[in-house]
Amino acid sequence: MNQWRFKLLYDGECPLCRREARFLEKRNRNGRLAFEDISATGFDPAVYGVSQQELMRVIHGVFPDGRMVKKMAVFREAYRAVGLGWLLAPTGWPGLRWLADRGYEWFARNRLAIGGFLGRQCESGGCQNPRSDPNRK
Repeated sequence: MNQWRFKLLYDGECPLCRREARFLEKRNRNGRLAFEDISATGFDPAVYGVSQQELMRVIHGVFPDGRMVKKMAVFREAYRAVGLGWLLAPTGWPGLRWLADRGYEWFARNRLAIGGFLGRQCESGGCQNPRSDPNRK
């Protein structure tokens, strides 16, 4: 198996996030994408130099050299790692990038409510609401 080229830090307590991670795992035939559940027992956000609240607020990803990206850039890199980069490439184009980032920010703030609306509830009842971060701007 090849060494991973990008690691997705996802909230395994969020039904929509978990579903996206499973979608990507099924397509990760070459092992280029690694996954880490930030809601798992024993997860230490200090390893990445960010707070748990920041990780819960928006999605993050990390490269093997330690560089981090967040928001839509994470999805572009994750999809690229599994060979589907062309699907999200337009979200990185000028103009569309701004729109995609704002759309993702709205989704991140409302992901638990959206999941509930779609019938996808948090299984453990321990999901954190990204809006609850008092430091969020």
